[in-house]
Amino acid sequence: MLLATSRARTLCRTRQRMTLLSIPKIANEKYPALTGVRAVGATVVFFDHFPLAADDYVTVNVMAFFFTLSGFLIVRIYYERLELTGQWLKQYFVNRFARIYPVYFLLLSVAVCIQHDFRPWILFTNYTLTHALFHHAEMIIQPSWSLTVEECFYLLAPLFMVLARRFNFFAAFALGCMLFAAALAISTTGSAFLGTKGFVLSTTFFGHFVEFFAGIYLALALVKLERKQSIALPGCRFTIIGLMGVSAMVVAMIIVYAHRPLNTLAVIWLNNFLIPVPIAVLYWGLLRERTPLSRFLSNKVIGLLGRASYSFYLLHTIIIDDLSIPMLPILGHRPLVVILTLVVTWLVSIALFVCYEEPLNKSIRRRFGQHLATQPTMRPGRAIGSTSVDCSRRRL
Repeated sequence: MLLATSRARTLCRTRQRMTLLSIPKIANEKYPALTGVRAVGATVVFFDHFPLAADDYVTVNVMAFFFTLSGFLIVRIYYERLELTGQWLKQYFVNRFARIYPVYFLLLSVAVCIQHDFRPWILFTNYTLTHALFHHAEMIIQPSWSLTVEECFYLLAPLFMVLARRFNFFAAFALGCMLFAAALAISTTGSAFLGTKGFVLSTTFFGHFVEFFAGIYLALALVKLERKQSIALPGCRFTIIGLMGVSAMVVAMIIVYAHRPLNTLAVIWLNNFLIPVPIAVLYWGLLRERTPLSRFLSNKVIGLLGRASYSFYLLHTIIIDDLSIPMLPILGHRPLVVILTLVVTWLVSIALFVCYEEPLNKSIRRRFGQHLATQPTMRPGRAIGSTSVDCSRRRL
């Protein structure tokens, strides 16, 4: 009897290890096209930070795609099962921590060792993800500013969802507007916290709140629709309208950047307040319409890249800055170095996701409690951040 019990326990542990080390399944995700968006977006961000030709940067605000996606996924996954209890909030934040922090901690520690920057305040703000709340704060991993934006949203999301359930979307949006106004007011005090108006608009959640709320509105609309009927739509109307809208924003940005001095007010309106609308329309089409674009974004390879995109997002600037750029004078062929860097970074990111990110995420959730029951199986989105030349910050 004891021998059988011991064998059973050994078999159980073996199966658990095999499950943790197996490649995570992609096909069972409810909104697979949105996972594919992350893969495409991460690749676009990569080429903005390490273009094939020097100074050939992307015009579109890629960050808006990811902030809108985060707003949609967090609300869609947690809204219907929201409970303002200590246990629910604990598990919600454990889930967010498990998904975000382990990879960030690992790669931040690697970057600290490479850069040999051990100043206490810099380490404290970077390890606590508060660095992007302070003007001129040093970021050891430059793209991590967007993690601070995301963490602010995660902290406020339960309150936004409560207001939306108790009243409506516009009550939650009104709170977002008030927080935005308060942040702008603080930015006029001259303190490092929230710094300047330009800093608030380019680097904080408060400046990007409309992008998140575009996703929130989309999630609430989808919840209402799924309660009544199937979400499938024939044709490709919303996908085409969304693509046309995004294209119009890109053309507008090209025109704005072609004129000097730069019209920063136009940049702010386009990046922070206008582009979220066509992005939400495009996502509505990807969610509901079966099109060549949605099929491409839903395939398993793109899905795996999408799930590994967070590791890619944090890793790519480390590889670019510390390996690829030093290789440029040696190899002397920039396009070759760029493509090799892209391939290597994706391969390392997939390995990091399969062997470290996903297993540790599952382990932390098991250790601190069960998963919050959710209907969609897709991971909540995380920002695909950017570097010091990112699409949203470098132009203000």
